[in-house]
Amino acid sequence: MQRLSCNNENQSHVRGGYWWHIDIMRKIIIGCLIAFSAPLVFGAQETKVYRWVDADGVVHYGDTVPAEYAEYPKEVLNDRAVTIGNLAGKKTDEEREAERIAAERLLAQQLQQRADRALLATYLSVEEILLHRDRRVELFQAQSRVTELYLSNLTTRLVNLRNDAAKYRPYSDDSDAPMIPEELAKDLRRTKETISRHERNLKKFQTDEQQIIERFDGDISRFKILKGLVDT
Repeated sequence: MQRLSCNNENQSHVRGGYWWHIDIMRKIIIGCLIAFSAPLVFGAQETKVYRWVDADGVVHYGDTVPAEYAEYPKEVLNDRAVTIGNLAGKKTDEEREAERIAAERLLAQQLQQRADRALLATYLSVEEILLHRDRRVELFQAQSRVTELYLSNLTTRLVNLRNDAAKYRPYSDDSDAPMIPEELAKDLRRTKETISRHERNLKKFQTDEQQIIERFDGDISRFKILKGLVDT
């Protein structure tokens, strides 16, 4: 029994020493692999060289571009002298204007496409557009009618106020006439200002009405184009 216990203890020491050596060897191998692979990884990064032609037609090469040549277009070359990219130089006024016009056209197209989608999603027929237009126009016409009626009443009031004010200076030709009462003068001024304000409102209602009609007419024309409809 004692001899068996002693043999087990010896075997345990042997196994422990064996696995300890295996672990050390594994760490050494991994370290060598990392050490040898690092130069390969960093070496895989290609060196970039720039090529450009100056105003005199002279070709230049360099791993950096001096500031005085920054406005020239450049080619990017790898270490095998193969072009792998291009860098735009300073743009001329004509090029910038052309880009601006192209950007505006693209934006206009995008906005038109968005408007077309909204138009088709809102209406199913020309009749629906006309019905919506007539309702909107009626609102402006109603506002105009109310304003015109109010202006008519204000105009009548202004005539009466002016008749009253004619008895007083400075509206009367009589040099002995008394000065116009302050309250009458204020009333006359307020009425004139109110008439001017409502005249502006009336003009705006009429302008808005015309714009609404023109906008809906444009929607109808566009709707017909999108739906392939032809006027008969």
